[in-house]
Formats: sequence, C-alpha cells, structure tokens
Amino acid sequence: MKTTLVSKENNEAKLTMDFTAEEFEEEVNKVYRKNRNQFQINGFRKGKAPRSIIERHYGEGIFFEDAINNMFGDHYPGAIEELELEVIDRPQVDFSEIGKGKPVTMTIDVKLFPVVEVKDYKGIEVEQLKSDASDEDVEKELEKLQKRNARMVVVDRPAKDGDTVLLDYAGFVGDEQFAGGTAERQELKLGSGTFIPGFEEQLIGAVTGEDKDVNVTFPEEYGEKSLAGKDAVFHCKIHEIKEEQVPELDDEFAKDVSEFDTLEELKAKTKEDLEKAREEQYRNMAKDAVVNQVWENNHIEVPASMVEDEITQMAQELDQQLRYQGLSLEQYCQFTGKDMAGFREDVREDAEKRAGTRIVLRSIGEAENLEVSDDDVNEEMKLVAEQYGMDQDKVQEALADSMDYFRKDLMVKKVIDMLYDEANVTMVDAPEPEVTEENKDASETADDAAAEEEK
Repeated sequence: MKTTLVSKENNEAKLTMDFTAEEFEEEVNKVYRKNRNQFQINGFRKGKAPRSIIERHYGEGIFFEDAINNMFGDHYPGAIEELELEVIDRPQVDFSEIGKGKPVTMTIDVKLFPVVEVKDYKGIEVEQLKSDASDEDVEKELEKLQKRNARMVVVDRPAKDGDTVLLDYAGFVGDEQFAGGTAERQELKLGSGTFIPGFEEQLIGAVTGEDKDVNVTFPEEYGEKSLAGKDAVFHCKIHEIKEEQVPELDDEFAKDVSEFDTLEELKAKTKEDLEKAREEQYRNMAKDAVVNQVWENNHIEVPASMVEDEITQMAQELDQQLRYQGLSLEQYCQFTGKDMAGFREDVREDAEKRAGTRIVLRSIGEAENLEVSDDDVNEEMKLVAEQYGMDQDKVQEALADSMDYFRKDLMVKKVIDMLYDEANVTMVDAPEPEVTEENKDASETADDAAAEEEK
C-alpha cells in the first residue's frame, strides 16, 4: 500500500491510499475464508463451497465491501500517522472503480486541527497578587500544625463543648426502640454537629459514669421517613470524656515536628514555604487571566466535532470525579433533574471555550515557532514522577502510547509561559479574606480532618 498526501491547506487535507490488485485480491480471500461458513450451496456441505461458486450465486462483488472496509480500517490510522496529520473529524472517502484484478485507490478528505491567525496576544495587562505572608499568617499555619499534633487526654470533669465523649446510646420513639438508633462505645465530639440537632448540646455538663436521657425531635426532612418529625429519647451511658490538648508553641515543639532546633527557625521556614506556595498559586491565577484575555481577544469559530469531543471529555472527567465519591454520572443527572442531553447542552459553552482556547494557544505556538525538545519532555516527566511518587521510567512507560498528546499538552504549557512572560504584570496586595461563620466552620472542619489523618 502506498500513501500520498495530495494537498494540505485551509485546515483540510486530501490523501490517497493505493492498493495493488494483488493486495485487494488477498484481502478478498481473507473475507471469503472468514465468512464462507455462512453460505449453504446445493451440492456442497455448509462452509465448503469454493469462492468461485459463491460468487457465481451471489455476484462477483459479494466479498468486496468487507474487503474494502478491512483495508481502510487496517491502514488508515497508519497513513495518518505517516503523514503527521492531526484529524478532528470522520474522513470522507471515495473509491476508484472496484473489480476483480483491479487495483484500489481510496481518496480521503479529512479536517485537521485548526491553525488560526491570532491577534493581540502579547503585552496583556494582568494583576497578580503579592505572595507576602504576615506574622499573623505564620501564626495561623503554626496553629494548624499544633492542632495536627494535638493529643486526646482523658479528663475527670463535666463535659464541655469541644470535648469528645465515649458513650452508649439507644433511641426510642415512645416505648418502641427504633432500628439504627443504637450504638456502644461511640465517640462523639461535642459541637461537631454530627448527631441530630439538639443531641450534642444536652451532653454538655455530663460526667463519666452518668446515665443521661437526651430528648430530640427528628427534622421534618430526615432521610428515614418513619422518623421524620418524630420526638425521640436516647438513653445514654457516658463511659469517658476526653479533651484535646495542643502542645506548647516553643523550641521543644519545633524539635518534635521539624528538623529545626528553635521555634524561630520553624517560623522562618513556615513563612518561606507559605510564600512559595502562594507565589505559585497566584502566578497560575495570573496565567489563567492572561489566557482568558487572549481568548476574549480572539473569539474563533470552533469546529462542531471538537466541541462535541470536548463535551464528551468533560462528561468523562465529571464521571471519574463522582466515582471517587461513590456516585455515577447517571445518578448525578437524576439528582439534578437532567438527562445526558441536558447535561451536554449545559456545558456546551464551556466546552467551546476550552476547545477554542486550545486552538488559539497552539496556533500561537506555530506562529512563534516554539518547539518541544526531548529535554523539555524529560523535565516534565520528572515533575510528573515527583507529583505521583513514581519512578520516571514508569511514567515514560505509562505514557508510551500517548506521547504525541503529551508533547502537544507540553507545547500549550510553553505557550502559556511565554504569554505570561510577555504580559504586563502588576503586583497588587491580596485582599483580606472575609471571615464568616460558614468559612470559619469549613476551615475548622478541614483542620480537624487533617488532625485525624495525622493520627
């Protein structure tokens, strides 16, 4: 088979795949051998009729269509790779006259990944937050570190908010004990909001060894319909009360949790790490702002096939995220009252922007003659290996079949870095975060989770 690039312009290409008469005949024979068991011809056992007899009964071209399809399917991907064409849609294929003893020529028209003219992409005005960390910021980070290294200590006093109690309980509605309302030696942090509203507050003041009744009303929207809105009593037995004790913030603490001998050294390192993390975060935010502005300056028409592919990719990404939470995309659609068609329409605008931005960025790379070297690839693989805790050889092995996509993604990254370097970046002070009860509770919950993970 011979592959020829006939033309390539305006983001389209025409190519031909030429097969000799012998190659076509060999493929027709393969199809005959595979399918002859489907034919029953008088005078022959099923599957034993010669090809010539089958062709006499059903026509000379009985096996031609399958042969042509097989030839195209087997050779088209290699032809595209050989000619280094990045196709974004199904090809349009025309065939020469097909007949026994004749060569076959397939003429193929394909749409290519677009390269467009991009304007106004240098000198973008963008603000970037300063990464300075104040003494208060450092203190907050050290408080989190203290909390992660806190220990639970049994206390002999009445329980107070924030304590953890170890208890048995049995729940009743009237005189009837209900299913799922019983536990032994259950740990409960008072004030965590884990149990039914009103439950934890009634345990404040309880002492070890005490039997205590807790009266609650199940919420009207409670998941178990048989209990929703019902009054209930929990008979509780308090076994133990623990309080969280955080270590003193001193030199000994620094020695215990780090490689440093003094608290001042730990503070200096904490400040350095905090500012480094913020710098990366704020720089990436500024890069995103630059890319968004370049897209706003260059609204282009995105091929419909690329938008549809992007929507499919977004659906797969969401499905993967949901599965980590024990859900599926189908369940998500049920919860939101959408079907897949509705989901695809909801994300269509974002998908068009994602696909269009990729076209714009790669077109800039073409215009600027940027290249991805082997050193660039090795350096990026090293970063990926560090991120996922893998050997670089394993990363290279995992990416072996998708190296072309890896290089294209790396090209986009180089373009974004170039756009940022060419931008007019103004450093501004980061705004003070607004403290609300909601984000305060969320922060405390995150700290608690981190502390539990440490333990």
